[in-house]
Amino acid sequence: MDYIQVSTTTESREDAGRIAAALVERGLAGCVQVIGPIASTYRWQGKIETATEWLCLIKTSRDAYDRVEKSIRELHPYEVPEIIAVPLTQGSRNYLAWLGEQILP
Repeated sequence: MDYIQVSTTTESREDAGRIAAALVERGLAGCVQVIGPIASTYRWQGKIETATEWLCLIKTSRDAYDRVEKSIRELHPYEVPEIIAVPLTQGSRNYLAWLGEQILP
């Protein structure tokens, strides 16, 4: 199985926690870490913005990505949420085995 880490940011700890809990409860992620607050600088509607956000690091499988993205979009308050994924090219054999057991087909 191929594993990925998906990240998304939210404007509040509560939103991040709600997304994290839903993804784990739905069997779409083995683990979601919520980090923050973080400072984000970005361009939105032609203006440079700065915001305090919370970062969710979602450990899942490549096969579950579409379901993870759909769930994030359903739960996320942003009009255009950050949803990006990077492959996990290596990891502890025991951790990856555990991760695979957590993700529902």
